[in-house]
Amino acid sequence: MAAGSLGRGLGRFLGSLRGRLGQAAGWPSGANVTSRRSSGSSGGAPASVAAQPGSYSALSAQAAREPDAFWGPLAQDTLVWDTPYHTVWDCDFSSGKIGWFLGGQLNVSVNCLDKHVQKSPESIALIWEQDEPGTEVKITYRELLETTCRLANTLKKHEVRRGDRVAIYMPVSPIAVAAMLACARIGAVHTVVFAGFSAESLAGRINDAKCEVVITVNQGLRGGRVLELKKIVDEAVKLCPTVRRVLVAHRTDKKVPMGNLDVPLEQEMAKEDPACTPESMGSEDMLFLLYTSGSTGMPKGLVHTQAGYLLYAALTHKLVFDYKPGDVFGCVADIGWITGHSYVVYGPLCNGATTVLFESTPVYPNAGRYWEMVERLQINQFYCAPTAVRLLLKYGDAWVKKYDRSSLRTLGSVGEPINHEAWEWLHKVVGDNRCTLVDTWWQTETGGICISPRPSEEGAEIIPSMAMRPFFGIIPVVMDEKGSTMEGNDVSGVLCFPQAWPGMARTIYGSHSRFMTTYFTDYPGHYCTGDGVHRTKEGYYQITGRIDDVINISGHRVGTAEIEDAIADHPSVPETAVIGYPHDIKGEAAFAFIVLKTGADDTDVVARELKSLVATKIAKYAVPDQILVVKRLPKTRSGKVMRRLLRKIVTNKTQDLGDITTLEDPNVIEEILTTYQKYKDRSPNS
Repeated sequence: MAAGSLGRGLGRFLGSLRGRLGQAAGWPSGANVTSRRSSGSSGGAPASVAAQPGSYSALSAQAAREPDAFWGPLAQDTLVWDTPYHTVWDCDFSSGKIGWFLGGQLNVSVNCLDKHVQKSPESIALIWEQDEPGTEVKITYRELLETTCRLANTLKKHEVRRGDRVAIYMPVSPIAVAAMLACARIGAVHTVVFAGFSAESLAGRINDAKCEVVITVNQGLRGGRVLELKKIVDEAVKLCPTVRRVLVAHRTDKKVPMGNLDVPLEQEMAKEDPACTPESMGSEDMLFLLYTSGSTGMPKGLVHTQAGYLLYAALTHKLVFDYKPGDVFGCVADIGWITGHSYVVYGPLCNGATTVLFESTPVYPNAGRYWEMVERLQINQFYCAPTAVRLLLKYGDAWVKKYDRSSLRTLGSVGEPINHEAWEWLHKVVGDNRCTLVDTWWQTETGGICISPRPSEEGAEIIPSMAMRPFFGIIPVVMDEKGSTMEGNDVSGVLCFPQAWPGMARTIYGSHSRFMTTYFTDYPGHYCTGDGVHRTKEGYYQITGRIDDVINISGHRVGTAEIEDAIADHPSVPETAVIGYPHDIKGEAAFAFIVLKTGADDTDVVARELKSLVATKIAKYAVPDQILVVKRLPKTRSGKVMRRLLRKIVTNKTQDLGDITTLEDPNVIEEILTTYQKYKDRSPNS
């Protein structure tokens, strides 16, 4: 076994950041380790690099130029391996082939649990901040390992084997984390579904992944409300022929109906052994599937694999947030999203950290909830979404200043670009002008943070509301509409990457062709993020938002086509077009333009029914804030709806409509404008 030391590996790496180690030759190199670089990848260092060995710029250049020499020793030292890898990377974007640490074998749960239990079994792994404040529960690494093993043995008892898919539909809780790690321990593939999705959305993900087992709870608690999660699962599995078992844990004392498929999870776990032999997994075996919305109606199941993902999550957690042993790391994301996977579970636990599980909401029971928790739990790093910051900002400074936040060192923003006002408030009021504030950019597809102000040299500038610097091994390029790379600074275009990194997704489950079409076709030889970007005159990167038909609502991505598909199920709505528009709290919200059939019911009734339909078919967060009935939609002569014109109408930018020569009837613009103005006059607060 090539067992590595997390502390030794990352300690050596951090030393290199401070200028004490600048050459790859200073790291131990694995025997017979090779790389295969394809012509589709760019290994060139950024032209702006001219720095001292060991500096951020020099290390970034090395990671770009020599990925094998950079990532190979880090993987060797950071992770515990059963079998050493023989090839660091073999990637070719032209075919969508992405492989890291080939030939290596390891187990992710061993890297997150066993290696820490061997050294410090009673150190705290999880602090579960339950819905009711002041009722936190602390779980040691030993306890989490034993719970994980009991759950893993329960899964094995119910014939879950290596490669089988397991759906997890649970609130943020220790048992949910144990479920993820139990799957990893036996080689099963988990797909965590956010416990706010409807039964239909849950069923769609279960069916796409062909899950045979679902793990859930009787009820959830959030913001003082009870969520009937088991009931939703019951509705979903009626539509899922592959499901043969539903394991039901209990969050509350409420008894729920148990059917033929249902198994009481805690009772089963109590019978099982607290030890479970880990399955040795190949570096490129699937670890989990996570579904994300795209520009089409069907969510995509992104595949993340074992070693590369874990290494990248651990490294970014360590370096972006300046994590130090003994810190309490507070990421308040739900585990149903990639942020929860990488920075609540896998990254922190691989680093042996104490990680907070936040079950509640930022305003329950009042707007001081986050800051009271920071004081009580002595949180050192706090990572949240701009939506929450904008919401809390409106409650004023008093709720923040009521509590001692002196434990905080690093603040982080995730999920969407943070506006300047929210950034300044988070930095000045919450952080007392002394905390490092990192605005992080990344995606479900990237696996971990790709652009962030840190890591960088001590004292290097941080510009408000900007992600700024690429992480090691990340090479951003700005592409124009013609697919050409835009050189120099002070340019705007599409954010793409010409070279792979260990944490990125490998494919879309069941459809590699869709993976290629979505991410690698528009800009051959590059991964296309779908985000716009501006490279400033100083060479920093600022994300400007989506370029496709995806809306970022409170940090949750949802495709406009997905909402349109749900609305189209209403018998009175033959046509609809959904766009995103700016929203003070959510960042973006959905605006639906609908055409009604002749003789349809009252428009207010239809609007209420449509909102209910979207909530039922997708989730409550996807419900359009505004619904406007129009006589017709702006279409080209070929029948395509010109959504950009609708967006300009809603955002009051009609003075520059651009090219409308392809419109079937240009008069439709004035027609919709008149209708929209009447709508605004009737509903000024909207």
